[in-house]
Formats: sequence, C-alpha cells, structure tokens
Amino acid sequence: MSAFAPAGSRIVSREQVAADAAAWRACGERVVLANGVFDLLHVGHVRYLQDARSLGERLIVAVNGDASVAGRKGPGRPVLLARDRAALVASLRGVDRVVLFDDPTVDALLRELRPHIHAKGTDYRTDNVPERATASEVGAQTAITGDAKNHASRELVERVRALHPGGA
Repeated sequence: MSAFAPAGSRIVSREQVAADAAAWRACGERVVLANGVFDLLHVGHVRYLQDARSLGERLIVAVNGDASVAGRKGPGRPVLLARDRAALVASLRGVDRVVLFDDPTVDALLRELRPHIHAKGTDYRTDNVPERATASEVGAQTAITGDAKNHASRELVERVRALHPGGA
C-alpha cells in the first residue's frame, strides 16, 4: 500500500482546522498536532508523522510558512515553497489536515486547536520543547516521536550543493 493519498481538501485555514479539531474532540477522537518545516520531505519526516499518528485518531500537521523558514534556516531556504511543502505533507496517508503558520512557535495553534497530544521530533526532549508550557496549559501531552535524528533537509541541501557547486 502506498504512503501517499490524494491531498484533496486536507490543506485548510486556521479557522477550518480549529473547527475540525473541535468536532473531532466532541466525537471522542484523540487529536494529535505535529509541526515542522518539511523542506525536502524525507524518510525521517515520514517516520515522525507515522509515529505521531499512532498516538491518536486524527493528525493535524502545521507547516511553517516561507517567511518563518527563511528566518530560522537562513539564505536559500526553504527550497520548496510553503504551498508545495503543505501539498507533500497532505498527500501522506494518515495526515488528516495541514495548516500553514508563520508564527515562530505553534503556541497559538495549540491554544486554538487544543489537541490531546503535541508531537515533536527526536531532535527534542520533552523538557526542551519550546511549546511545552502551552501544551500543558491546554491539557495536551507532549510526545517525542519518530526515529533517531539522522536525517535532515539541511544535509540534503548541502550534499546537492557539494555535487553541483555554483549551480544548485
């Protein structure tokens, strides 16, 4: 079975994702929020999201907007535009909704969505997740998901640049 599914209307506004999260919670479904840049989607991203999905019935993925990525990652990033990164993430089986955000953290989204679980990748520990206080405030558990952090878009970009100096 393929890891990809049609994105359809999975990419939604903040207002729509908040309404969806509220409806799912009202039906007793556990809502998980994961977030990230997802520039040059790789196996580490897929494993992070698969593991996050296993913690609940619904998975919402917040994808950093282009301005926030450029500020965090530096010149030449993101490689892919936000709408393209969102489409790739939305096409993954198990992802229910994707929402774009430009805030430096997902604190505001945690307050808006009130998920049961906030999933972060293994480059974090539960004690150094930037949004851990907000997650706790809204009653969300913080979970570290995915495999060991030995995959990174930054490394892929550096490898391509080394292979094609001046051209990529």
